[in-house]
Amino acid sequence: MSKYNAKYLEDKLKEQLEATYVKVSDDSDGCGGKFSVVIVSKAFEGKSLLQKHRLVNTTLAEELKEIHAFSQKSYTPEEWEKVQSQ
Repeated sequence: MSKYNAKYLEDKLKEQLEATYVKVSDDSDGCGGKFSVVIVSKAFEGKSLLQKHRLVNTTLAEELKEIHAFSQKSYTPEEWEKVQSQ
């Protein structure tokens, strides 16, 4: 069982990436080992998808040692607006 929960990850991503929106879903039935996240941050501007994912993975490097499944959708504010309007 991981010592991390959705609220912890949400707070850390918001703080470290200065994210304007973060939604973390615990998909592990409470054991804390499987998460999916949506992150919107200006820190992603000008970055490729791979660069965005690396930035998030670096931010959560310690946590990802204990989390066995982690999926992410990372958007700039402009990209997020387009997603929301679809």
